Amino acid sequence: MNSVNFYQGQSRFLIAVDCVILGFIGNEIKLLTFRRKIEPNQGGLSLLGGFMSDNEDIDQAASRVVKNLTGLENVYMDQVAAYGKINRDPGERVISVAYYALINIDDYKNSIIADSGAKWVNLERIDELIFDHKQMVCDAIVKLRRQAALFPIGFNLLPERFTLTQLQMLYESIYGEKLDKRNFRKKILGMGILERLDEKDKINSKRGAYYFVFNKEKYHRMLEKGFVFAI
Repeated sequence: MNSVNFYQGQSRFLIAVDCVILGFIGNEIKLLTFRRKIEPNQGGLSLLGGFMSDNEDIDQAASRVVKNLTGLENVYMDQVAAYGKINRDPGERVISVAYYALINIDDYKNSIIADSGAKWVNLERIDELIFDHKQMVCDAIVKLRRQAALFPIGFNLLPERFTLTQLQMLYESIYGEKLDKRNFRKKILGMGILERLDEKDKINSKRGAYYFVFNKEKYHRMLEKGFVFAI
């Protein structure tokens, strides 16, 4: 059976994905970038991205880009927005769909392509990004803050074991503001979704700070009963 071109005569555009890959490094959120290897804007600071293939949907394309450039699979990702201004890419008419991804820096360091040329930069450097990538990052951070307040997605940025100090620093980095230590600990421990281990971090704390883990199974059981995560 011959295929029918229902949309004959309509314009064709390139579809791309750009990934705002975030990690928690040195007690702050950082962005994974690389220097663009082709024109236009060769050498410019860029997000990691690529074009969607004929045999994949947009979510699959984003997952492929993250895997190819970090070596990681099953990464937490969420779609941010679509960007389609006519002159956003001087090389061609390209519509890009942005995603943000949260990765554990330890997993990235241990991946087989952690030295692929990508570099972590401070968020203050987003003014250097090419095209409309700065807007993508800004929009991603806004969405991250909204989601992190309602869902425990921040744990994707932490190692499996973490201290309460690390956890508070993470949320302070996400929100860009200091949090009251006593109130934060009372709220997060009161949720009942963290388990304290017998081990202590004696490197970053003189007295030693207990390690905790996030109990995903318990969290999902509590969700079924109407539990609401809120920080």
